[in-house]
Amino acid sequence: MTGALDRVGRWRDRVSGLGGWRRRGTLALLGLLAALALPPLYLVPLLWLALPGLVWILNGRPGRLAAFGAGWWFGFGYFTAGFYWIGFAMMVEPEKYAWMIPFSVFGLGAGMAVFCGLTLLATRLLAPRPGWGQVLVLAAAWTAFEWVRGWAFTGFPWNLAGTVWAFSDAMVQPAAAVGAYGLSLVTVILAAAPAVLPGTAAARRGLAAAVAVLVLAWGGGALRLALAPTQFVDGVRLRLVQPNIPQRLKWAGDLRRGHVERQVEMSLAAPAPGAPPPTHVIWGETMVPAFVNRDPAARALAARAAPPGGALLTGGLRMPDDRTAPFQVWNSLFALARDGAILATYDKFHLLPFGEYVPFRQYLDIAKITAGRTDFSRGAGPRTLDVPGLPPVGPLICYEAIFPAAVTDPARRPKWLLNITNDAWFGRSPGPYQHLAATRLRAVEEGLPLVRVANTGISAVVDPLGRTLSALPLQESGVLDSGLPRDLPGGTPFARWGNGVLAPLVVLAAALGLWLARRRTAANG
Repeated sequence: MTGALDRVGRWRDRVSGLGGWRRRGTLALLGLLAALALPPLYLVPLLWLALPGLVWILNGRPGRLAAFGAGWWFGFGYFTAGFYWIGFAMMVEPEKYAWMIPFSVFGLGAGMAVFCGLTLLATRLLAPRPGWGQVLVLAAAWTAFEWVRGWAFTGFPWNLAGTVWAFSDAMVQPAAAVGAYGLSLVTVILAAAPAVLPGTAAARRGLAAAVAVLVLAWGGGALRLALAPTQFVDGVRLRLVQPNIPQRLKWAGDLRRGHVERQVEMSLAAPAPGAPPPTHVIWGETMVPAFVNRDPAARALAARAAPPGGALLTGGLRMPDDRTAPFQVWNSLFALARDGAILATYDKFHLLPFGEYVPFRQYLDIAKITAGRTDFSRGAGPRTLDVPGLPPVGPLICYEAIFPAAVTDPARRPKWLLNITNDAWFGRSPGPYQHLAATRLRAVEEGLPLVRVANTGISAVVDPLGRTLSALPLQESGVLDSGLPRDLPGGTPFARWGNGVLAPLVVLAAALGLWLARRRTAANG
């Protein structure tokens, strides 16, 4: 044991003494290693290399600018590696958008890295000395800036640190109480804990306590899963349709009708022998490539997929019903009866910058990457829809599902969540896996089942504890028939309090960290 600690100490001394480009390159490499812990690889043990290395490099050079720089270079490696797949979207029409790849990958990575830079700067200011106090302050600052990242500049809380546990149903259960941000807080504490080694016997006892927390979190989650078997809503049978239409063909004028006809054919296919027929059919985002409320022919064609007495739920475009109103476009979800009647409508409210609108349009004369130059209009916010034959549903379009505590109607809580999306933009990359992992965390937080339907996958049915009951693989065509899981009786603590639980947790971690840091400073004279 002593020999191992000595080797760790030598590595710490070597890393903390780096300077110049070696320091910056090592920080970026550590960030890249941390990104490998994210979906779909889930190489979580690499966090126990990346975060201690970050802490040691932070402590190797004094000064606020050096601290910010350490965090920025780490964040640049982390976010560039974690978001590189966004560049795939620019290759759907490379003649138009390939020039944007450096900005969408490296530019986004550089921008997001600022939050990591601020995290390390706060750590330097509040807890400059190594030890458990510094680890706790780091975790508190990391979590606080993840939360800021979730709303600043419209928000992009993608690849939160807590997402690394999405491979384990048991390990994500604490999110029912503390949410994804709270899960990040615990994750950073545990991952940065080896930075206290080699140290005193007290430091090693603290490390043992961190390991015990990890074991208890898994054990508690496993127990919660064992005590809550999945139950289903009586009389509801869903059919999820995943046609796997390539994005470059999705809006081709001469193919649009064929795309809809193909989905109708898949929707009407006979169920498996002995299985009940579907009562409701669900298609993905904009899978009716038309202004559904203004195009009776397209609506009637798609509505053939609706089972008798049930409905088709599908994504499509919407314009104002009043033909004299100013031109606007919404990315919407429609519930259609078999006769083509529109039973319910939901408009996406959290729009994707550069995908659905161009920020600072008055200064940037460029087209958004989705079809058409007109920016989409914003919907009214989270809503609960009533669709005949279904419990009240909370619809979410595309990346609306990645925002903790912002996925349900505050005035009327739904009984389940429906996420329709189109990840065809990102091909066979980590993007769809990361997207699914984030949506599963919403199910755990809210105690609500989640149904996810994606054009090219991954379509899935998730129960209110985040267990994936069935799924269609990425870039495969098919249908998935499933019952609708029931919501969790009584909901969850997070559903009641939302991110209101976060501030006390962050303050507690920071206060304990400051106390330990000052105690260490006093002990060292």
